[in-house]
Amino acid sequence: MRAEKQLLLDEIKDHIDRSTCMILTSYQNMNPNMASAFRAQIAKSGGTFEVVRKRILMKAAAAAGFNLEPGFLEGHIGIVFALEDPVQVTKALFQYSKDHEEVFKVLGGRFEGQLCSQKDVEQISKLPGKDEMRSQFLGLCEAPLSQTLSVMESLLTAVIYCLENKVKPNNEVIL
Repeated sequence: MRAEKQLLLDEIKDHIDRSTCMILTSYQNMNPNMASAFRAQIAKSGGTFEVVRKRILMKAAAAAGFNLEPGFLEGHIGIVFALEDPVQVTKALFQYSKDHEEVFKVLGGRFEGQLCSQKDVEQISKLPGKDEMRSQFLGLCEAPLSQTLSVMESLLTAVIYCLENKVKPNNEVIL
């Protein structure tokens, strides 16, 4: 293998090893402005986009410990690597693919060592992200304490309302 191709292979394998997930895409008729906008959108969500040749990708995948079928890869291949939150990256990816259906198509992916189909990746994109999950968890932890506090507050206010009702309009207490 030539030195340039070996360098490319090592770079793609390094990206596969460092990323939490990778999503394989197929694109056609993508102009430079669209590619730049897409890369910016993916970068904003915590990922990167790499264009790669099929043969290099298959060799890098084999070196990383999984195999890709040649028939699975159609058209020009691009890989989206998620470096931080994979759910946010897949959401950004599917938003872009919905906006540009004729140009961009998701083929499948690999999440935490498991190969996924296009449908699986779409399901992952519908999950809440890390920040959403954290806020839901905090809300779940906070709810019992908040409810206990409101019950105690209602007990105290009930006593005050009772005392107010026992007082006559001319401030005489009824016993």
